Amino acid sequence: MPLNLVSWNVNGIRSCFSKGFEDAVLSLKPQIICLQETKATPEQIELPGLAKFHAYWNCAEKKGYSGTAIFAKEKPLAETYGIGVPEHDREGRVISLEFADFYLVNVYTPNSQRELLRLPYRQAWDAAFLAHVTGLETKKPVVFCGDLNVAHKEIDLKNPASNRRNAGFTDEERAGFDQILAAGYVDTFREFEQGPEHYSWWTYRMNARARNVGWRIDYFLASERLRPQLKAAKIHPEIMGSDHCPVSLTLK
Repeated sequence: MPLNLVSWNVNGIRSCFSKGFEDAVLSLKPQIICLQETKATPEQIELPGLAKFHAYWNCAEKKGYSGTAIFAKEKPLAETYGIGVPEHDREGRVISLEFADFYLVNVYTPNSQRELLRLPYRQAWDAAFLAHVTGLETKKPVVFCGDLNVAHKEIDLKNPASNRRNAGFTDEERAGFDQILAAGYVDTFREFEQGPEHYSWWTYRMNARARNVGWRIDYFLASERLRPQLKAAKIHPEIMGSDHCPVSLTLK
């Protein structure tokens, strides 16, 4: 039976819930749902449509900020929160679940911010996060997903020339993504689709989504040894409710 995984930066789970979150995400028939930028604690919201899923939340120390969650139909063998580095584990950005055949890691990568104020921190984060997943890789294959806050190639955003040196399209951030691929991970969407104008995030300004002026910054990456198990990887721009849309991965 295929395994359907969905990842979505909901930009506030409470706001997204009011815009039809549950029906939208369940329409993709997922066995596992990974959310980023939840901006809430589990006590602040009820999700009746996901009652049959096992729920795992990692909330930021700062209220209403960042945060991740995973909902899984199958109970994992183990779960861990963060990457074991106190400097990086205050914002609720990583959840790792161990299943029989692989690890699943949900990540919300820090944004480098305007004027790249947080770019040095972001570079340190990228190295620490990659060390986390490659550590898991020594035990079994890894799938990781989420908002990685980088458009890897010029094809991955509408206006690459005017966005050079902007957060999410700096040489340093793109090199960080190169390091992920060099470590043996596959950008699953590009296994199935090589063409342009496939985006997962659009600014709320200037009617950008209707004009498809966007960025592809939400990903599923998988261990090279899982490549034969890849069945489909998709972006779902038709699903509204956030400034991001869901992305999905189906494993055989």
